[in-house]
Amino acid sequence: MELGLLRAQAHSPSYFSLLRSSTGERPPVDFCIPCNPYFPTPEIFEYLGRNLETILKFYPSDAGTIAEELCATLGLHPKTVAMGNGSTELITWIDHLLVRDSLAVPIPTFGRWTDQPLETGKRVDMYPLSESRNFALDVHDYVSFIRTRGSRVAVICNPNNPDGGYLPKHEVLDLLDRLIDLDLVIVDESFGDFVDAEPYPGVAAEAAVRPNVIVLRSLGKNFGLHGIRFGYMVANPALAGRVRDALPKWNLNSFAEVVVFMMRQFMPEYQDSLTRLGQDRRVMFQQLSTMPGLSVFASQGNFLLVRLPPGHDGVPLRDHLLTEHGVYVRECGNKLGTTSRFLRLVVRPQDDVRRLLIGMTQFLYSGSLHEIPVTGLHHRAVNPISA
Repeated sequence: MELGLLRAQAHSPSYFSLLRSSTGERPPVDFCIPCNPYFPTPEIFEYLGRNLETILKFYPSDAGTIAEELCATLGLHPKTVAMGNGSTELITWIDHLLVRDSLAVPIPTFGRWTDQPLETGKRVDMYPLSESRNFALDVHDYVSFIRTRGSRVAVICNPNNPDGGYLPKHEVLDLLDRLIDLDLVIVDESFGDFVDAEPYPGVAAEAAVRPNVIVLRSLGKNFGLHGIRFGYMVANPALAGRVRDALPKWNLNSFAEVVVFMMRQFMPEYQDSLTRLGQDRRVMFQQLSTMPGLSVFASQGNFLLVRLPPGHDGVPLRDHLLTEHGVYVRECGNKLGTTSRFLRLVVRPQDDVRRLLIGMTQFLYSGSLHEIPVTGLHHRAVNPISA
């Protein structure tokens, strides 16, 4: 495996890049890119495979046709929705069209919320989340920070990336009420479907009727289909229309269209995948928590942030896991608000997790495998809001 790929860019290399650089060994287990391992089901992939020629050969429908089906499935009004080629396209257009001069964002968080406005010359007011508070967002303090800095746009990611921290719905609504005078408040719910701390936690319905709120969602992340590049935003008709009118006519691909039109049929299987992933997250949290000196942060995403024991750095551990165990992890040294002592680990099934735990144990504890249990684990479930 060519380790130079891991050091050549700010973002983690794609899985395709890793495959191309491999020398014939088995593909790495991906603990880096947050993906739902239980969806789509094998039956869905089989259906897509049977129809591959048609999907690739013909133009997709226009965005309006796809939006009508998406909104019928999700209970949204088409005029409140704009769809993009991944959430990053929408972040780009939101920045160009709706962010005038300044934007406040907690860090650490998804890098495009700092990088995109900086690239277009905006002032980015970075609000540091405290590790001593487990990176939890304090709404009152964040509002005070925004008032002090004079920020005109505010962003939160809920759950947050990379730590998975979750702000309960009533606190999000409190934040929206307090910031009613801003140009814009953005709630990035790209990982919202993985939340099981409370039912129906999103605020998309609120965004549709508020004057200055945008909610961002990601179908690819939740469905385990990053390759379809599909995200959507919900806002009042005026805001949604400004973004929608700026987007290219055919900015969505045929794979995304097929998946949208399959959603209603396979919603029970999708909900089952979320349940299974939540169970895996709780078990994985407990397993990692048994490792001496390793700090594991509470998460409502489909990933867990860990801080390595004192004296250890994530770069050599990342390289060791990839070359010796075929495990690909996200080392967070290039993420604002964290250091290379942090790793973000995607929640995966137990067979994959055992492979990760063996590799981490060998590196961190001089190869002593008796330090933690890696097989036959039967941990009690923990409160989902804390794990």
